[in-house]
Amino acid sequence: MTANPARRSETSRQAILTAAFDLVGEVGYAKLSIEGIAARAGVGKQTIYRWWPSKGAVLFDAFLALMGGGPGDDAALPDTGDLAADLKTVLSATVDELNDPRFDEPMRALNTEIVHDAELAAAYAERLDLPMRELKRKRLRAAKEAGQLAADLDLDLAIDLLWGPLLNRWMQRGGPLTHEYVNALVDTALNGMRQGAPG
Repeated sequence: MTANPARRSETSRQAILTAAFDLVGEVGYAKLSIEGIAARAGVGKQTIYRWWPSKGAVLFDAFLALMGGGPGDDAALPDTGDLAADLKTVLSATVDELNDPRFDEPMRALNTEIVHDAELAAAYAERLDLPMRELKRKRLRAAKEAGQLAADLDLDLAIDLLWGPLLNRWMQRGGPLTHEYVNALVDTALNGMRQGAPG
């Protein structure tokens, strides 16, 4: 009985994604190579190039696979009615992920590659950043409609004010990433965003 070609292809694809994610954590992005990924995954280089144009593209898909394919149609930020608590929950989870040694090096590598690879940057924006940004916008819009934020608040600017400092501190290694930092960040940002809100 011969193996199902589609199943064999999917098995190879998963092996490649796992190999890319594991290897970048072990050797760093500079030393990560298609040859190394192929050897770890037990496939030929051409198998990888048939599906991905670069090691950055492989790594991005490895991240999406880890996330279950990225944000789905039913994804949403928590909405308990307490905006500050919900944001602290989300950003604290982000801090925990950024502090995880298994994710730190691969995520830094992916962010660096996006800066230099316009095609990868476009894919990242379309498949991950823009859908995630819309989830954030939706949660803030609900708070705005509930009168918890200023009526004239620019939601995209609000997203930058909340998530930007966290990612900047992580990228620049500018200080510890803690839940206490998240709490102060959310409280400080929301103080400005509530100006003009009723009550």
